Amino acid sequence: MKTILVVDDEWAVAEVLEALLGDEGYRVIVANNGKQGLERLAEWPPDLIIVDFMMPIMDGPAMLAALTANPGTSGIPVIVMSSLPEETVAQRSSGYKTFLRKPFRIAAVLEAIAKALG
Repeated sequence: MKTILVVDDEWAVAEVLEALLGDEGYRVIVANNGKQGLERLAEWPPDLIIVDFMMPIMDGPAMLAALTANPGTSGIPVIVMSSLPEETVAQRSSGYKTFLRKPFRIAAVLEAIAKALG
């Protein structure tokens, strides 16, 4: 069973993703911000991380930088979610595999996960 870490400060978004991905057969771990997401990595090493771009405490770009800087986590594929245009996200961060535009459709989420996991 593949494990997906969902990092989003919007509880409703995290809850929907947790339910959707759980129904698809994934183990889902949820964190409210990048700092908490990095802490959860030690508990349950994920096969994929889905991270929101804008969050309090530690945002998506800061979490991506921390993941990339650590040899133990730099190989984990990351999907970045945002309501901002992908060009804006790409200018402010790097190291992610796939971009997912909010609000998203279920089919788009599943397609992004399939793409990121290869």
